[in-house]
Amino acid sequence: MGDALLASQPRTGYSEDPQRKIHERSIFMTAIRHGIILVGHGGIPSDYPKELVTKLKRLEAAREASGGPMSQEELELDRKIRTWPRTPETDPYQAGLELLASHMRPLLNGAKFAIAYNEFCGPTLPQAVETLVAQGVTKITVVSTMFTPGGSHSEFEIPATLDQLRAQYPAVTFTYAWPFDLAQVAKMLMEHVRRFD
Repeated sequence: MGDALLASQPRTGYSEDPQRKIHERSIFMTAIRHGIILVGHGGIPSDYPKELVTKLKRLEAAREASGGPMSQEELELDRKIRTWPRTPETDPYQAGLELLASHMRPLLNGAKFAIAYNEFCGPTLPQAVETLVAQGVTKITVVSTMFTPGGSHSEFEIPATLDQLRAQYPAVTFTYAWPFDLAQVAKMLMEHVRRFD
């Protein structure tokens, strides 16, 4: 009677065999592989030639004023500073972002992970995306370390870059975890402040 009643129940499309359920879940997770990219600002290494920084900023300002693309000279200077060798002493910002990343990794729940920088340091956001896509990631969530609305990188540059990446990788779903819930940010900051009371 009980077996007959069970047999009469509509099937959901999922196997009742526990091993098969595990296999089906594995196939689903393989089909949609999640990646997370943490984007930081990027810092100038203390031992990087200051005249090259000045030249890069001058070229950047001229490009933004004209609305044109990056010149070959600006591209080369950008590549040079982003690939400059760094240590925690010469670039404490990079070391700090990597320390934050080390605290995030245990919380990823199996997602792939990458770091990217807005400027002065590599990899860029497109380079980080390329790395994750090469690992089979089909869904990428991008999160910035900058909480405050209105910043040029987080408010404008990252969304514009993601629009370009969506066109470049149509099979990948991109999500920008922005803006932050400022009430939650305020709560986190006040909890931090109380630690120093």
